Amino acid sequence: MLHVTGKGQAHTCDGISRRDFLQVGSLGAIGLSLTDLMAAKAAGAVDDKHDERSVIMIFNLGAPSQLDLFDMKPDAPAEIRGPFKPISTKAPGMQISEILPRHAELADRFSLVRSCYHTAAAVHDTGHQMMQTGRLFTGGINTPHAGCALAFLRGRKTDLPAHVILPEPMGPTGGNLPHGQDAGFLGKAYDPFALMADPSKENFKVPDLLPPPEIGEARLERRRKLRSIVDETVSNFEASDSAQLLDSSFDAAFRMMTSPEARAAFDLSKEPKKVRERYGMNRFGQCCLLSRRLIEAGVRFVTVNTFLTVFNEVTWDIHGSSPFTSIEGMRDIVAPMYDQAYAALLEDLVERGMLENTLVCNLAEFGRTPRVNPAGGRDHWPQCWSVYFAGGGIQGGRVVGRSDPIGGVPAERPVEPPEVVATIYRSLGLELETKLPGPQGRPFPLVDTGKHEIHELF
Repeated sequence: MLHVTGKGQAHTCDGISRRDFLQVGSLGAIGLSLTDLMAAKAAGAVDDKHDERSVIMIFNLGAPSQLDLFDMKPDAPAEIRGPFKPISTKAPGMQISEILPRHAELADRFSLVRSCYHTAAAVHDTGHQMMQTGRLFTGGINTPHAGCALAFLRGRKTDLPAHVILPEPMGPTGGNLPHGQDAGFLGKAYDPFALMADPSKENFKVPDLLPPPEIGEARLERRRKLRSIVDETVSNFEASDSAQLLDSSFDAAFRMMTSPEARAAFDLSKEPKKVRERYGMNRFGQCCLLSRRLIEAGVRFVTVNTFLTVFNEVTWDIHGSSPFTSIEGMRDIVAPMYDQAYAALLEDLVERGMLENTLVCNLAEFGRTPRVNPAGGRDHWPQCWSVYFAGGGIQGGRVVGRSDPIGGVPAERPVEPPEVVATIYRSLGLELETKLPGPQGRPFPLVDTGKHEIHELF
């Protein structure tokens, strides 16, 4: 993924500048081989009737408290149930927290899973890995984000990338481990496009969308003409598979940087002020709006990080004391912002007739401790938490799974991270047995053998 490091200059994770890429045009610069391309074409095993399906993954970095939001226990002791009251929703029999009133009005559109769990270390990073890739990284093997696997299997539909991360990849969360937001062993050619900007800012621009100013259109035109000369004089090379692959990679990057459609998709100024305010004039709200625009323009998968770190900002990480967040901070700042933006996104997708073909999944790395800690907050708890899904073939208004009386462990229908990721693949029509080419030619199925989608949602 690209990161802007200075005025007019962008670098990949390997330190290769976009200028280098444009000048050299080498496949090696982005780690793509002819074998990869052939594997992508041959990977197949997809249900074509679902090819128009897209995904918006809202990842709630920091981990919301299941007991204070989606799986309340009003009859438990005060130190378990917390300070908030449950309210009825539009889905019969489903109650959620009073601090998510807009969610309650739309509960017939989404379905809750209240019995997620994992057994890895209770650090943010491990949960990030498993909930976005379906696997815990072991043996130095980083498995690909679901959006990157989709990009590998189906490619892009337009000049826009197949997978976009908003507003940028996850930052430090304490574990110093990879977060699972790149293509892993598939190679950097399938990394997501990272916005690296705050779309709520008045002067919002996409740093990596256009060529650096010092290159300019005239210089790009000269490069085009030079390539034309090479095309005419080195016909034998141009006829080779390697050259054709070079062309497709160069052209994809060139189209992205010069496409009016790509620029228009990222241009939030085209949205009426009333629409922007409906989502909330904050980073998360405008990222949700931008995710709708990108899906509408042909992006297959958008990942929205609700927050970028758990340190020194108000997030879902409600330990109760600095540098983390208090339950009151969640009530007064996080929940209202989140509730507004999610409701606006769902309503917008419904009004535009897009929800059936757009899966919106709201995930997190773990839950929070059943017992309130001495600081008045809740700590990490991977033993049980809630996630939810809307659109993309999901039936709304359902509750899958049940936790025990204190929200501590699954009591019914336990769900592991691979099943969550398998549900995303199922919505997209991807066969779970599809093999991805792993390190040293080792084939990796999309999800681990024996793990299937949460079928009760469909």
